[in-house]
Amino acid sequence: MRDRELSGSMEDYLETILLLQKENPVARAKEISEKLGVKMSSVTNALKHLSEKGFINYDRYSFITLTKEGEKYAENIFLRHEVLKKFLKTVVGLSEDHAEENACRMEHVMDMDVISRINKLVEFLERENVSQEFKKYLDEKN
Repeated sequence: MRDRELSGSMEDYLETILLLQKENPVARAKEISEKLGVKMSSVTNALKHLSEKGFINYDRYSFITLTKEGEKYAENIFLRHEVLKKFLKTVVGLSEDHAEENACRMEHVMDMDVISRINKLVEFLERENVSQEFKKYLDEKN
């Protein structure tokens, strides 16, 4: 699997399907529509595209599941999202919501080498308690 094989929007669909499948064995188009806040026609088009690419098992009016390749791709997206969100919360000091929305945008443009280095930076800063010092610094400057 290559990084950036899909658009950011298609990656959001895959990630959403993954999260829904963690709750239930299958995802439904209506759930995807609600979770992403998009119209059912948009979901249907995206599902057709993802099915043609081999990332999901989908037939109109049926349940949706990830293929092995789709699951691998979705897990990669989810990992990027979680690392970036943790970085933005822990190191940069953003609120949960602010970190969430920014991580969602950033996850689509950063490759795994950068994500891996950010993750190592967060681990180092937490180990050395630098994140707490930086938070104090930010509080003093505000």
